[in-house]
Amino acid sequence: MEERERLLELLRTRALRVGRITLSSGRVSDYYVDAREVVLHPEGAYLTGRLLLERIDPEAVAVAGMTLGADPIVAAIAVVGHLQGRDLSALIIRKEPKGHGTGKYVEGPTLPEGSKVAVVDDVVTTGSSLIKSIERLRGEGYRPVQVLAILDREEGGRERLEASGYSLNCLFTRGDLLAR
Repeated sequence: MEERERLLELLRTRALRVGRITLSSGRVSDYYVDAREVVLHPEGAYLTGRLLLERIDPEAVAVAGMTLGADPIVAAIAVVGHLQGRDLSALIIRKEPKGHGTGKYVEGPTLPEGSKVAVVDDVVTTGSSLIKSIERLRGEGYRPVQVLAILDREEGGRERLEASGYSLNCLFTRGDLLAR
């Protein structure tokens, strides 16, 4: 089985929950995808890291995402990248600034100002987490160059990101996930 097809199968069997649920955006949906069920699984982490790494801009020197959803994705990409001879620093973006010390939003290796960073997330609904991640990276002096995710729920996030000047590059869409 092709790697992309296998990752989609893992999302369908391990992460997809059908039924009425309230999303973090406040919207009510008839399905939920808990991508952590896949990206914290050894095979799922590997496949996610590998497939997203293939899409990362060659000029990017780091990959970053909002905690907690993006943490395992960022780590998977960094590890798979290293194994393939492409070292990308891993950056984790806090929801709130650190309450002591430097008070930073972004954790990870300190990179030169203007460093190009790929921003990742697990599931995109409204795009709010990605936009917040972009803003926080800019605030730390980094240059977000692209936005990637595992799944686009096709509920306005892509359009909101495009209005902010970023195109969304996803492995899968709602249509892919729910097609049988």
